[in-house]
Amino acid sequence: MSKKVKEMLIEQYGYAPDLIFEIKRSRKVYAYKPCEFDPKTRTEGGIYFGKIESDGIRLTIEGSFLVGPKATKNVVEIDGEEVKLWLSGEDLKTSTETRGWVILKWGFYYLGCGKAKDGIIKNYVPKERRIIPK
Repeated sequence: MSKKVKEMLIEQYGYAPDLIFEIKRSRKVYAYKPCEFDPKTRTEGGIYFGKIESDGIRLTIEGSFLVGPKATKNVVEIDGEEVKLWLSGEDLKTSTETRGWVILKWGFYYLGCGKAKDGIIKNYVPKERRIIPK
C-alpha cells in the first residue's frame, strides 16, 4: 500500500516524502517513520496524512506540511485576505487553470488541501480547525 500512495503523491504533487504509508479504514492514509518500540507496547502507527479519493489523494493540513515544501506541482499560493477566508471555511476564487487536489500555501505555511474546479477551490478545513473571524 505504501508504494501506491507514493506513486499517487508523485503523480499529483511531484514529490513523496520518505515515509511508510498505511491505508486504513475509510481509505484514510496514515504516515510514519519506522522506529523500534518495546514489543509489549501497542501503538497506532502514524499521523493522519490524508484520504484516498476517487480522483487522487486529499492531504490533511499535516500532510500538506510534509509534502508541500518539496512539491513541484499543484501548489497554489494565496494572500493574507484569502488566508482569512480559507481558515474560516470559505471556498476561494482562483484564476489558476489547475483542476483537482491542490495544496494551499501562504508564505512558508501550508494550509491543507482543496479541490480546484471551474475557478473555485473547495475548502476541506475541518470545522473543528477553523478560525472564527471577528
